[in-house]
Amino acid sequence: MKIFKYIFWLLYRVWFYILVAVPILILFPVLLISIAKESWYPFFFKIARVWAKIILIGMGFCYKIERDQTPQLDKSYMFIANHTSMTDIMLMLIAVKNPFVFVGKKELAKIPLFGFFYKRTCILVDRSSAKSRKAVFLSAQRRLAQGLSICIFPEGGVPDESIVLDAFKDGAFRLAINHKIPIVPLTFADNKERFSYTFFSGMPGKMRAKIHNFIETSQLSTEDTKALNEESRTIILNQLKDFNA
Repeated sequence: MKIFKYIFWLLYRVWFYILVAVPILILFPVLLISIAKESWYPFFFKIARVWAKIILIGMGFCYKIERDQTPQLDKSYMFIANHTSMTDIMLMLIAVKNPFVFVGKKELAKIPLFGFFYKRTCILVDRSSAKSRKAVFLSAQRRLAQGLSICIFPEGGVPDESIVLDAFKDGAFRLAINHKIPIVPLTFADNKERFSYTFFSGMPGKMRAKIHNFIETSQLSTEDTKALNEESRTIILNQLKDFNA
């Protein structure tokens, strides 16, 4: 009986990568055009949202988005969420309609096909390099000036599966304070159970997400970074506890 589970998990993983790759291959010419200019990014973002829906629906995930507050399309925000799964990217794209740019680790740019567009549309960071971290601030400033938002998973990576919510890095909160944009915390409840980074795991089912009330930063200074970090993490952690209650 156990062997059938492993066969299912193997095929389930392969199917995921097929769902990731095939739409990119089909839409490759259109995607190339959409990234030709930074000003065309909102068009690329719309395609990315369709791509995300294809993957989640194709994997048998039924997603439900709850909103305490809805972002205005003509404003910029700092979107943050807990990070437990490759599907976090897709769920974030579906949950948020505002065109945003991911800030992510540069290693993902090495993934075939996906990495080609990733490094051309996201802000890449090498967390071991102070120069790279400074470049993130400049890139974020340019993108915000274009009317876009920023998305960061502030745990700085995917923690061990035994950890409910890892400590947050300060980068997202310094950026938000420096650019006076609201923090929008999101909590993803089921992504770890549905499709964790453990290869032999995963199953179709519900995916719940909640967009919390925004945290304003217009009156904050860099001295408030730690407090903003802790406030944001507490919101997400408490919601995770509520989801699991």
